[in-house]
Amino acid sequence: MTAVESRPAGVIAAGKPAEGPVPGHRPFGARVKGFVALTKPRVIELLLMTTVPVMFLAAQGVPDLWLVLATCVGGYLSAGGAGAFNMYYDRDIDALMDRTSQRPLVTGMVSPRECLVFATALTVGSTVWFWFLVNPLSAMLSLGASLFYTVVYTMILKRRTAQNIVWGGIAGCLPVIIGWSAVKNEVSWASLILFLVIFFWTPPHYWPLSMRVKDDYERVGVPMLPVVAGNKAVARQIVLYSWVMVAVSLLLTPLGYTGWFYTLVAVVCGAFWLKEAHALQARAKAGITGPKLKEMRLFHWSITYVSLLFTAVAIDPFLR
Repeated sequence: MTAVESRPAGVIAAGKPAEGPVPGHRPFGARVKGFVALTKPRVIELLLMTTVPVMFLAAQGVPDLWLVLATCVGGYLSAGGAGAFNMYYDRDIDALMDRTSQRPLVTGMVSPRECLVFATALTVGSTVWFWFLVNPLSAMLSLGASLFYTVVYTMILKRRTAQNIVWGGIAGCLPVIIGWSAVKNEVSWASLILFLVIFFWTPPHYWPLSMRVKDDYERVGVPMLPVVAGNKAVARQIVLYSWVMVAVSLLLTPLGYTGWFYTLVAVVCGAFWLKEAHALQARAKAGITGPKLKEMRLFHWSITYVSLLFTAVAIDPFLR
């Protein structure tokens, strides 16, 4: 999943990297915050929001709480390592984008070498943690997600194709399968369906934000869809992915994995999502630009949607 901080992090002048702290004057507390920031904690919040509820669904009740804790810790380490690798590789363009200009590598609070060592340690540590405290299948899935985000998305797709967030988003879909495998030590149709929900959720979640900050991406040559296509085309793709996402989310019930409560939440939240997606498309078709386009309405709702949907995944087993 590619959830991101929506607020500009800072403004830089004339495309020059922000000046870092004076060497030797990096306060310990600020350094700690810098290393935490490398892990992209706000992204991890959403990843865990999809992982834990699936564990309740897999257990059809309350899973082993130690296993939940072990999975969350391992997931944080794994996703944090991938986030740190991403910041290491993207430090050149992060310095030129307003939204990322205050990241630790740009400001100099953390050095590139420190970041690389930190990312490697987190990735290795998370794999060992999962292997011995959860199970080897979850360890391999976690390592695969980290490598996919780092190599396939960050190093290959992001700067080369407008489909970057579509296929690169696969890394953010794997936590739901990891959550299921942690409990069952297998992969099921339920976990694959929820994997697809997040897969089709990711583009219409991220593209509205990309519409807002497309000047940033255009300045550094990253071909996010809003950079290479007009608002009408982007909004059309958002509506298309939204319909598929809602349809896929409703497959769990006829296959017997969920009951009335999940279905009700999926229908209501999906209907509201489609309303917002079509409203954005209507504004784009009308040629509305700037603040009146209100593209961030869908971005913010997308976070609420996935939170409510997966909360329903966790609650549903208790109401059947």
